[in-house]
Amino acid sequence: MNKSPLNKTDRESVAGLQRQLDELRKRLGISDRGQILHRFDASYCDEEIILVEADGFGGAVLRVVEGNYPVDFYTREERVFTTEAEALDAAESFRALAA
Repeated sequence: MNKSPLNKTDRESVAGLQRQLDELRKRLGISDRGQILHRFDASYCDEEIILVEADGFGGAVLRVVEGNYPVDFYTREERVFTTEAEALDAAESFRALAA
């Protein structure tokens, strides 16, 4: 963890790289890393939630979490997919099975 502020040159370099990354992701049609693509309540009492989170490289992770998400929860199941669409389809299928 950086404990001192970045100098102007370094800050501008990081900002420039982020702009390039944002433009590339937009052109390729992929989501930012950590972006929640979808959230499904798998149970009526919201104790079990199905999340699809983008990995920032075109893929995504499907997680089934239990507890008080996002504050106090544990991940019961996790699956990695090479595309965001595959993860979303799997979440829909998982949701249908849970219903």
